[in-house]
Amino acid sequence: MNEHSQVASRSSASILETNKVLRNTYSLLSMTLIFSGVVAYFAMQLDLPHPGLILTLVGYFGLLFLTTKFRNSAMGLVMVFALTGFMGYTLGPILNAYASLPNGNEIIATAMGGTGVIFLALSGYALTTRKDFSFMGGFLMAGILVAFVAALASAIFSMPALSLAVSAVFILLMSGLILYETSNIIHGGETNYIMATVSLYVAIYNLFTSLLHLLGALGGDD
Repeated sequence: MNEHSQVASRSSASILETNKVLRNTYSLLSMTLIFSGVVAYFAMQLDLPHPGLILTLVGYFGLLFLTTKFRNSAMGLVMVFALTGFMGYTLGPILNAYASLPNGNEIIATAMGGTGVIFLALSGYALTTRKDFSFMGGFLMAGILVAFVAALASAIFSMPALSLAVSAVFILLMSGLILYETSNIIHGGETNYIMATVSLYVAIYNLFTSLLHLLGALGGDD
């Protein structure tokens, strides 16, 4: 009986810890998305130029490295906002480019709405069913790496068809990442809410920009 009580106690503590990580993750994710949106808005209003591919990659991976390094301290929170703020800045000029199209505002709104629906639906599914999607980890890592290389190739060699294909693949991969990361939190695979936030933010960012690209192409952008 004593052993049974100890097991029950450990199980209860584990559930409480998981709920805490989940709650902190969604709270921080909400704040970073708002912050990123505000930065993007000001970047649009000030008509700031895009930093370019190289600076974007250096800034992203540099801030991601610092976030990972300080993930267990208060400085990690600073790095999260630095990272998401930087990504918001890179998004501003992209949104300005689409807003200049005849139906640009409609494209942006549709991409934003689609991103929200996909994220809420997939997160809700993972939370309610509590299915374990850990088996997707290896596939997602390999897929994202291949898609990233393909995206670089399409940008460097100006290959619109490949770029559209990469965007379509990224939508699928980021959807999988949302399922995987949410499941990872639920089942205790991810116990650091800072890193969980970064993963979900990156998924949402890439999902939105990929939808934006596809909708822009369908709307006659490419």
